[in-house]
Amino acid sequence: MQIQTIILDNGIKLIKLDGRLDLPGVMEVDLKFTASAASEKAGVVVDLAQVPFLASIGIRMLLASAKAVQKRGGKMVLLNPQPMVSEMLASAGINTIIPMHTDLDAACADVVGLLD
Repeated sequence: MQIQTIILDNGIKLIKLDGRLDLPGVMEVDLKFTASAASEKAGVVVDLAQVPFLASIGIRMLLASAKAVQKRGGKMVLLNPQPMVSEMLASAGINTIIPMHTDLDAACADVVGLLD
């Protein structure tokens, strides 16, 4: 599992995950992901385009980080989940808690107002 954080021109954090969000994958990136996502008030877009598998522990990591971001006054959204991952998130009801987008501009628009 790999993680890359990019600060976009509008100040939004784009966090790209690459690999399986199963137990070994989460163990590898959990601390870095949480620190990157929730270290300050920010709009956070989590790109899941390169995540082919999502286990319940991966869902837990995403939820915990989304709550931490929200407590700091920010917002986290998910971007481009693969069909199987999107289905898993929807069946768990996560899409009602963490918004999902298929377009980076729409994802950024969803969080950009928080940075004013």
